[in-house]
Amino acid sequence: MPEYKLPDVGEGLTEAEIVTWKVKVGDVIEINDIVVEIETAKSLVELPSPYAGEVTALLVPEGEMIPVGTPIIRIGAEEPAAGGAPGASPGTPEPEMEIDLSNPAASGGGEGESLVGRNKADRGPVRRVRRAAGAVAANQQAQAAFEPGASPVVEEETADEPVPATSVVARPGVEEGAQQPSRHPRALAKPPVRKMAKDLGVDLTTLTGSGPQGSITRDDVRAATAQAGEGAQQPPRGPAPSPRTPGERETREPVKGVRKMMAQAMSQSAFTSPHVTEWVTVDVTATMQLVERLKSRRELRDVRVSPLLVLARAVVLAMRRTPEINSYWDEAAQEVVYKHYVNLGIAAATPRGLVVPNVKDADSLSLVELATALGELTATAREGKTQPADMSGGTFTITNVGVFGVDAGTPIINPGESAILCFGAINKRPWVDEVTGEIVARDVTTLALSFDHRHIDGEKGSRFLADVAGLLQDPASALLF
Repeated sequence: MPEYKLPDVGEGLTEAEIVTWKVKVGDVIEINDIVVEIETAKSLVELPSPYAGEVTALLVPEGEMIPVGTPIIRIGAEEPAAGGAPGASPGTPEPEMEIDLSNPAASGGGEGESLVGRNKADRGPVRRVRRAAGAVAANQQAQAAFEPGASPVVEEETADEPVPATSVVARPGVEEGAQQPSRHPRALAKPPVRKMAKDLGVDLTTLTGSGPQGSITRDDVRAATAQAGEGAQQPPRGPAPSPRTPGERETREPVKGVRKMMAQAMSQSAFTSPHVTEWVTVDVTATMQLVERLKSRRELRDVRVSPLLVLARAVVLAMRRTPEINSYWDEAAQEVVYKHYVNLGIAAATPRGLVVPNVKDADSLSLVELATALGELTATAREGKTQPADMSGGTFTITNVGVFGVDAGTPIINPGESAILCFGAINKRPWVDEVTGEIVARDVTTLALSFDHRHIDGEKGSRFLADVAGLLQDPASALLF
């Protein structure tokens, strides 16, 4: 009877907390069914099962921190379906496999490859089924319906290759050639639209999409909200507060998971890199006007267009003049390492702590592609579903404190990088017109740049910050870069 051991889900993590069990004793599961949600030092991760059969024991309670390799669930092995691997005997469990969630292909990104059970796919259409009296013949007949080399696993929707709103797979126990809907029909919608629907309490499976290939758009969600009345927002997901007894004056909460990793990283950076912070206040009225024009563009209809998008583009362009900003100090080698790509990190506050996922190769993306990537990144981060691979390899970070109404701050550099830009709140302020000298109301914000003074001097930091500010003040000047 196989036991599923807690795997290393990437980045060399050594422990994780069992957050929520998705199954209970007595449930019959299949390979790749989600069995548990864990929290690592990086993020929340859902683990699929590499075994099929009946759940006979949950070996670790929710809320417990355990090391990698600890058995967490026991699954009773069942007889393999007809046409199984040669030499397999009844009750023989599948060999245990390593799971690497840092590989993009491991989450459905690879063609024809599922999260676990890759050797399963190599063996062909082997599938365990739950047998009942009188159903063996029907199960064998259904198993024969699988074509050689076909995978019985329903693939998740991706941004590049959307699947129909209701996927179908062949199921054991039905007549040959018949198909049944997947147990988890998935509406066709982009992550930002899903996040919007969740916040407004809209069930996407009840909507008819008006977008390409029947996909659901923001307008579809807004229309559903208008019909149903004002949508109630759901509370943010996060750890439940510790119970407080009457008269208690103090409550202690363990520091673990994402919050523990954040504390260690910030302490290391603050006391290793000599930080310098410079500030600039800039008139961004032209940027706000540009944002409104971009929202009306057909190409950007289904993505979030905000001043952060324009700032991200300005940062990437400004790095061309000051490449030192996109480098880092290698203390061990006593070298400055220049990156010829930009993995743009966006600091995101989640109920479980600060995470900094990054957009890979942001410098090679068009404005539309960058808007899509930022929307997906932030939506995933707020859900606590950011994978470790999405938070590694960052080269520069933006932290947007303006969403909290804060003017600016002195941000701490993310480890492995050399600079971080703080984006303050945009609000109306009195501003002296440089041409007429008149005092007018303008949209104004403050930018604060912290950089590593070991190899970025004041001239380079100031030039970069001035270039970013200039692009926000006059977005048309981007043509000069």
